[in-house]
Amino acid sequence: MPQRPASSAPRDVLEVDWPFFGELCRGLALRVASQFDPEIIVGIAKAGVIPGAVISSMLQRDFTSMAVTRSGADVRPTLVTAPPAASITGRRVLLVDETCDSGDTLKLALATVRDLRPADVRTAVSFTTGQYDPDFYALRTASAIILPWDREVVIDGELVVRPDYATWRMAANQAPSTSR
Repeated sequence: MPQRPASSAPRDVLEVDWPFFGELCRGLALRVASQFDPEIIVGIAKAGVIPGAVISSMLQRDFTSMAVTRSGADVRPTLVTAPPAASITGRRVLLVDETCDSGDTLKLALATVRDLRPADVRTAVSFTTGQYDPDFYALRTASAIILPWDREVVIDGELVVRPDYATWRMAANQAPSTSR
């Protein structure tokens, strides 16, 4: 789902295509490998599973996932499923999500993983857009992020531009520019 800005004020939109996303994953994998040697990668479902699986494959490490959900932009995330303890306990873990703004999802996932007693755990995201700092990130931006898998959805058997994305994008494009 597109990452909505915390405020209602429109902001720039960064539309990410698949090749750019792949390069971000590549850069993130290299950054992690230069500073940390995870034994297992945990992707936070839904969208964090995608960069998590890519990074896991690039680093040739085990992969598992956990599910965290939130029913609305202003609602705290809740844990749906945790990774299996046997895959985490005593191992170096890299916890991956796609975007981090407030850090609420990463904080919940991090507490859950720490309860499983890993040897060490670090966090990584493709994009950091807010004040919370994960251990690793590919890109820091103030822009709202549109991920390649969020751009289109299937409605009534047809692939269409996601309706809320189209509205959001139009609002962002009509906002007055603050640059000179």
